[in-house]
Amino acid sequence: MNIQEVLTLKVKEAVNTIYKVDLPEVEFQPTRKDFEGDITVVIFPMLRTVKGNPVQIGEQIGQFLKDHVVEVEDFNVVKGFLNITISYSYYLNFFNEIKDDQHFGYVGQKEADAVMVEYSSPNTNKPLHLGHIRNNLLGYSVAEIIKASGKKVYKTQIINDRGIHICKSMLAWQRFGHGETPESAQLKGDKFVGNYYVAFDKAYKEEIAAMVAEGVDKKIAEKEAPILLDAQEMLRKWESGDEEVVALWQTMNQWVYKGFEVTYSNLGVDFDQYYYESDTYLLGKDVVEDGLKKGVFYRKEDSSVWIDLTDEGLDEKIVLRSDGTAVYMTQDIGTAIQRVKDNPDVKGMVYTVGNEQDYHFKVLFLILKKLGFDWAENLYHLSYGMVDLPSGKMKSREGTVVDADDLMDDMTRTAAEISEELGKLEDYSEAEKQELYKIIGLGALKYYILKVDPKKRILFNPEESVDFQGNTGPFIQYTYARIQSILRKAVDTNVSISGKVETSEIELHEKEKELLKQLQIYPDTIQLAATNFSPALIANYTYDLVKGFNSFYQNVSILGEEDEQKKMLRVQLAKKVGDVIQSAFKLLGIEVPERM
Repeated sequence: MNIQEVLTLKVKEAVNTIYKVDLPEVEFQPTRKDFEGDITVVIFPMLRTVKGNPVQIGEQIGQFLKDHVVEVEDFNVVKGFLNITISYSYYLNFFNEIKDDQHFGYVGQKEADAVMVEYSSPNTNKPLHLGHIRNNLLGYSVAEIIKASGKKVYKTQIINDRGIHICKSMLAWQRFGHGETPESAQLKGDKFVGNYYVAFDKAYKEEIAAMVAEGVDKKIAEKEAPILLDAQEMLRKWESGDEEVVALWQTMNQWVYKGFEVTYSNLGVDFDQYYYESDTYLLGKDVVEDGLKKGVFYRKEDSSVWIDLTDEGLDEKIVLRSDGTAVYMTQDIGTAIQRVKDNPDVKGMVYTVGNEQDYHFKVLFLILKKLGFDWAENLYHLSYGMVDLPSGKMKSREGTVVDADDLMDDMTRTAAEISEELGKLEDYSEAEKQELYKIIGLGALKYYILKVDPKKRILFNPEESVDFQGNTGPFIQYTYARIQSILRKAVDTNVSISGKVETSEIELHEKEKELLKQLQIYPDTIQLAATNFSPALIANYTYDLVKGFNSFYQNVSILGEEDEQKKMLRVQLAKKVGDVIQSAFKLLGIEVPERM
């Protein structure tokens, strides 16, 4: 039981004893820096239950706590705030309990129910770009945080491997490729295929321009350009199972998948399951028929099928066209149901998709609830804002997208330039330097994106993200490396980094106490981040922890301390802070270097 839980029980007991009433809840907040104390009980909300002067109520409750709670050292009351000072022994006992716990903050799997987290979900006609990076980092991190909070997690993606956009790349390769392959072109497969998507768009625009020059209306030219009509014919052949078209589709998709895997590996994300739109695009049609019988859907005169959501503040939504073909919504309904069939322990899903799809997911979740699926109560759209660079927006068709691989390479180069300027790597081999630059560069990229609330749009500045000062990944990585340096020196001077600290012999420095209070909230931060699907809470917790450590480092002698018990505590405290930095960054998918 943590101190807040202990105080909650005792404050309620105090109110019952003194005022003969039951207090429904107790409100706490951290003690303000200009007041003395560690934790504050807010008296004002109690006035609904306890009648009287808030200062007098605070004094009486404070005295009761001091008399009946061994951890309460002292108290003071400022207006309606009861500030409580907690004893050193409480913090030291807490530290002895957690210092050797390798999984501190993490909770083992508590229940059989699982959560499925979907992220990435790319198209196979182009490589992953900057937007995919935010998607992948968010989805992967949220999955890891949910797992750390005690739930079973499946990481999945659905790959958009069919449709007219895929046929455009295929047709362009047939026309302009002359049999070349990613190997012969010495290109990653996803980049190779993406180039043909751009080539199609170029040829398409040229045909439109030629038709317009001959007097054809532009809108007609856009619909009737020969290369577009050929791509549409190729799609019809694919859907009818034409062997030649299907074989080309399989070949080019495999090129793309190999390329994607390289990007995922470099980005440090992984998946447990893959779904393919070519397998799922017919799913959901049978569900629509079932929903018609239940009265969830209705059929219009043209035979199209709709759902009326106007009573819920939305609109009418089509789920089946008049010719019986499915729309995206139908497919998403079917895919969600299929996932639960494949994994019966799934009782909730998280969809990591940009905020332009907010309305789509409101409708999807509502339809699944109306169809009567109990797990539909636990569906969440992890909606996120776009990522912009100072140079502006990205357009796939025109080949102006910020490629994910190129950005990761650029981040490594930026980290190298800044690290070289700082000049602290003289004793590193070239291979060690390159590995460190990659860790710093990727850490900078990931942290910069994940520290921001997912719903906010980001203007990503590569140079700013690799700053070694402020709320950045490299600043936190540098602090971790500093701690490892302290620990190496401690081992060299025979300071114990695992022995028990004698709680009765030590008076804590204020900076030590602040660090211990910060460590205490790590488990709750993980739970809060899981509940809110927000890696930003973990990122900013870590930054606060690092700021606290650096203040401790600047104000308190660690290895220079003469008292052996104090020295051992400070070394062990530094080690635990390092462990938690590493643990928190693991949830964000960020590595920490042993030296910098």
